Amino acid sequence: MEKFEYFSGLLRKGHITRREFLGRAVAMGVSLPIATSIASQVAQSASPKKGGHFIFGSGHGSTTDDLDPAKVENDNTIATTWAFRGHLTEVSNTDELIGDLAESWEVTPDASTWIFKLRDGVEFHNGKTLDANDVVASINYHRGEDSASAAKPIIEGIEEITATGKNEVTIKLSSSNADFPYIVSDYHLAIMASDGEGNVDWQDYNGTGGYKLENFDPGVTTSLTRNPNFYKENRAHFDSIEILTIADTLARTTALGTGEIHMMDRCDLKTVKFMKKNKDISVKETSGTAHYTIPMLTNVAPFDNNDLRLALKHGVDREVLLKTILNGHGVVGNDHPIGRSNQYHADDLEQRTYDPDKANFYLKKAGHDSITVNLVASDAAFSGAVDAAILYKEQASKAGINIDVVRSPADGYWAAHWIKSPWIMSYWSGRPTEDWMFATAYASGAAWNETAWEHEKFNKLMLEGRAELDKTKRRAIYYEMQAILRNEGGSVIPMFNNYVFAARSNVQHGQLSAAWPQDGQKAFERWWFS
Repeated sequence: MEKFEYFSGLLRKGHITRREFLGRAVAMGVSLPIATSIASQVAQSASPKKGGHFIFGSGHGSTTDDLDPAKVENDNTIATTWAFRGHLTEVSNTDELIGDLAESWEVTPDASTWIFKLRDGVEFHNGKTLDANDVVASINYHRGEDSASAAKPIIEGIEEITATGKNEVTIKLSSSNADFPYIVSDYHLAIMASDGEGNVDWQDYNGTGGYKLENFDPGVTTSLTRNPNFYKENRAHFDSIEILTIADTLARTTALGTGEIHMMDRCDLKTVKFMKKNKDISVKETSGTAHYTIPMLTNVAPFDNNDLRLALKHGVDREVLLKTILNGHGVVGNDHPIGRSNQYHADDLEQRTYDPDKANFYLKKAGHDSITVNLVASDAAFSGAVDAAILYKEQASKAGINIDVVRSPADGYWAAHWIKSPWIMSYWSGRPTEDWMFATAYASGAAWNETAWEHEKFNKLMLEGRAELDKTKRRAIYYEMQAILRNEGGSVIPMFNNYVFAARSNVQHGQLSAAWPQDGQKAFERWWFS
């Protein structure tokens, strides 16, 4: 009976589905009618309720943040964007692609022309009715020669985008892209109100989301209130939301324990087991595509030498980092960004392991008997990033590689060092599809190519994979791209991390998405108070 209560609790918290609960209950000897009755009671008690002021303690946030969709880049501003702006599509809490502002879409047989049908009657916060011109102007905001948008690489295949009806948008691509409906769910591609002449003003903060932006104080606090005209009837349950930047993990944990906040991200993995003993706190964990990177600028010496990059890749003990930094809450990485949950993960690619002798071999091949390199680190990258850098320093020293760990303040870390300093600690939430990840962070000229890496064959394969509809051929292409990154890329990728976050026990939700942290960064829209 204790096990049955345990699984009932998992169902109540949304950690297992109704079908899983029924299967486990019957396997324990509980009759199907009784199990079904209890499942129904749990579902009824877990029905969303409106009301309350929800406070999120975010481990991310900087005074340099802004909400320009072209520049949004951290968990704090991403969550804010999804709270007050809508997108054509979204990844659901079951990690399936569904419509958001688009209620449906069609495609030509060669996957080169996509037609999106918009929902009728959706309103912006200022009362303007959404139409196709808003979508066209919002997507075009990221296009053009002068665009510096981080989304530009993932939509560069758009040849033409036109309003072919009041609620219809037709997008013609220069080549086939079977993943395109996923692409338009990207948080950068928020739909803004057009001025009627093809322009948008991101600073008017006028969106179609479940909440209205009331105040944005970068690196400090963000306030939102519920949109009474939100088109999703069973979403946006809180009356208001407050996002507090609390960079210190201990401070976030303490605030959650005292009830000053209702949810926190980036739990200290060393204290999770103690948090789980607190009946007022519910620790949540999902596993997806998130990973930690240690990127080096490949156009800056000595990192422009691939033999040196290989020395650094062999000089890190991934298993020790996984055990020490993540406390086992993840898996080792293989120096490419495709996670095991991705469709085309290269399962048979040899796993790179710690090998000081091989690291020293490549170091000498690069022309060095020993070398000293700086590694900029801050826990702004991820909880434990500084400790990880120090461990890496100790491990690499056995190969003749001397790493000077340069500690950086959390505030302003990204603006000061990301894609600026030659070697730093970084992280990625990953992306639901291979092409999306590659185009965002590894394509030639991509704004977020954090290693400034250029590889002609990789770019050629990326275009071929995007246009290929045969899954077997596509798998072979993506496997080869992962191998190229592993062996020639500019980033050490030692670990894929689980998302571990926590909330007060009176915070309820359904099944949790693993596509992004905090229920696919949709907790504000999907969760409620019991």
